[in-house]
Amino acid sequence: MPSPPTSTHRSPETQRRCTAAHRLPVAVLCVLIAMGLAGRPAVAAPPSAPAGSDDFPRSALEIRSANGRQWFNIRIADTEPRQELGLMYVNALPGDEAMLFPQAQPRIMSMWMENTLIPLDMLFIDLHGRIVCLIAMAKPLSREILSCDKPVKAVLEIGGGEAAKRGIRIGDRVLYAAFRP
Repeated sequence: MPSPPTSTHRSPETQRRCTAAHRLPVAVLCVLIAMGLAGRPAVAAPPSAPAGSDDFPRSALEIRSANGRQWFNIRIADTEPRQELGLMYVNALPGDEAMLFPQAQPRIMSMWMENTLIPLDMLFIDLHGRIVCLIAMAKPLSREILSCDKPVKAVLEIGGGEAAKRGIRIGDRVLYAAFRP
């Protein structure tokens, strides 16, 4: 194999073509990195996988309302990173899907909808599984703090309007292992 030439003397035209040829791969690499195509997430991408992913444990729970038994397949936001992510960046939530935010001990809980793209109903549930507060149709992308003035063991987020559609109200009972009968 021949060795490369040792002379670095180039005509001005060759110099321009070589410089442009070296800039192109760097420019393409910069664009790929910015777009997230070079093994890194895109600049505007969510901090981690949305709730639709398998990064959340799954279970089911039942709500007993005046309209009968209401079942939900839930994802459980059981760690701080999962609770911070919640349902952010989710484009749609089927009527039988929900996310549960359980707490180790009952406390006053506050939520917000920043980076949440869909309206949600928030059910604040006490230690005994009773819904003690209900915020219907929380506004997407809002930084307004949404809370209940009563200590709760968990918050259940369901699709906006599902509580009214299913007849779920304050006082209804949620059956799930985190709540004492």
